[in-house]
Amino acid sequence: MPELPYDKFCTQVQNVTLPILNLSSTQEAVRHYLERSLSKNTHKAYQNDIAHFKAAGYSIPCLPEDIAAYIATYAGELSIATLIRRLSGINKAHELMNQPSPTKSEIVRLTMKGIRREHNVKQKQAAPLLRDDLIAILNMLSDDIRGIRDRAALMVGFGAALRRSELVALNLEDIEFVKEGMIVNIRQSKTDQEGLGRKISIPRGRTRYCPVESVENWLENLPRQNAPFLRSIRKGGHIQQERLSDSAISCMVKEHAAKIGLDPKQYSGHSLRAGCVTSLAQMGIPEWQIMKQSGHKSHATMMRYVRDARLFEDHPLEGLF
Repeated sequence: MPELPYDKFCTQVQNVTLPILNLSSTQEAVRHYLERSLSKNTHKAYQNDIAHFKAAGYSIPCLPEDIAAYIATYAGELSIATLIRRLSGINKAHELMNQPSPTKSEIVRLTMKGIRREHNVKQKQAAPLLRDDLIAILNMLSDDIRGIRDRAALMVGFGAALRRSELVALNLEDIEFVKEGMIVNIRQSKTDQEGLGRKISIPRGRTRYCPVESVENWLENLPRQNAPFLRSIRKGGHIQQERLSDSAISCMVKEHAAKIGLDPKQYSGHSLRAGCVTSLAQMGIPEWQIMKQSGHKSHATMMRYVRDARLFEDHPLEGLF
């Protein structure tokens, strides 16, 4: 798999006279911080995008006509979302080489516009796991160690409106208990690549469906030193040290959704985040408060859930038939 062109930067560093600093260590420092500028998932995605582009017979840097030909060739075969991500990876590669990006040219823009018009298909979204669905799942969870873990995972994922990657990245030290409930510290997320962090509060519940209590019950089974919050469990109820994977969260949601009669194909790890936002919108919670809990930076993105939740609110046909 080809690497992003970090070597181009390293070559430029070597050509600069640095009488005080050790040249080799400076080169490695540049490489290190360039790699740290992107998350591992983003870095991997860019590598895959560039690999696909080169396998199609193109090279970097390239001409706008090459990009247009590339996306036209794979239009219909690859989804529009994938093509857009490919363009993003190719654009980043040119930026790292200090080359003008052909992805921003008019011929590429218009070609992509035509592809959208002809091949536009609504992007499939995970169905939201609504509050009543969550409660139905909680009612049928077992009292064994796996049930205790799953209850904590579902309640925190839903209550804090977390992405599955944020949920599995939590460590024990990221959860703080206070008089009002608990505070979940998200150290880094998809929209916070610089790791500024965000704190999410979850109050204690008034019923037996209390997210704080579910976490307390799970932590009673874990050692107190800093370690992954969610871990895999072997047969016999043996808790492992390994962090639960984000795909395991999707499997967990699908499995429990099926047990209460929902179509598991419609659900994924993202259903917890979508379910929280949608449920809050159905309750009439103001949009700014929903965004405060979910951490959405884009109002338009958050409104996709809100619009669906409020389709029948103040309906003009209400009472007509």
